[in-house]
Amino acid sequence: MGSLATRRVGAWTTALKLGRVSNLPTVWSNVVAAVALSGGASPLLVLAIAAAVSLLYVAGMFLNDAFDREIDARERPERPIPSGEVGGELVFVVGFSLLVIGAVTLMTIEQEAGAYAMLLCGAIVLYNWRHKGNPVAPFVMGFCRALVYVVAAAAVAANPSDVLLPAAALLAYVAGLTYTARMENLDRVGSWWPLVVMAAPLVVALPHLQLSVGAIISLVLLAGCSWRVGQLLLRRGAGDVGRAVGIMIAAIALVDALFSATSGAPYAVYVCIACFLFTLVLQRYIPAS
Repeated sequence: MGSLATRRVGAWTTALKLGRVSNLPTVWSNVVAAVALSGGASPLLVLAIAAAVSLLYVAGMFLNDAFDREIDARERPERPIPSGEVGGELVFVVGFSLLVIGAVTLMTIEQEAGAYAMLLCGAIVLYNWRHKGNPVAPFVMGFCRALVYVVAAAAVAANPSDVLLPAAALLAYVAGLTYTARMENLDRVGSWWPLVVMAAPLVVALPHLQLSVGAIISLVLLAGCSWRVGQLLLRRGAGDVGRAVGIMIAAIALVDALFSATSGAPYAVYVCIACFLFTLVLQRYIPAS
């Protein structure tokens, strides 16, 4: 009995690591912000959209490990597949199955959302298949996050064009983040331009920001994250780039909070801030990348 329980716990631990579930709150904040920018929706509908998009995110993370299994065997042998915790074929099956379930769920919510979800699935597979050594891969990853905004807007029957500018700014932020994350194993950053590109959300949000307690908290937290990330990247000690990447991933939720603050939806701002804090807590137990 004890051995069976141990195996079950081990299987769940492996799944959590494969899915990088510590970052899931940033997906939820993406959905919350996009819905707020689209005029709002019922909490139940928002939960349904967030759950479906979460399946797509976890699927992408599973496929990332499956496609990278040979590279990880050389560079990151502690990852679940090269360490022998799970087989690559099973990870492929689970990853593609989750993609189908997530896309079908969104299609049942709203047909147009399902169509955009299929585009998102294609972008997820493309990124994981061809991201190594591909100079445009960070922008494909950013495109995936931008499509979350579009999918969420379509799911509440809103015009997706309402979220295109914030989605484009999020694309730039995630592209810069992804480029920086590529340097994690080297504990160095080869170029600083990605950090400049990551300022795009501020450029888009600030002119339309409706000042409130939530907006001010979001700005203060973003400033604190920027200071800490800069400190880590300048110091460049062992593991510092990885820690900086984790903070930048969590700060996606703060970007969402700023965009929510432009919509006049204070509840959304606070939900996004909570997602940021929850991400930081989860990253203490499950690696962010």
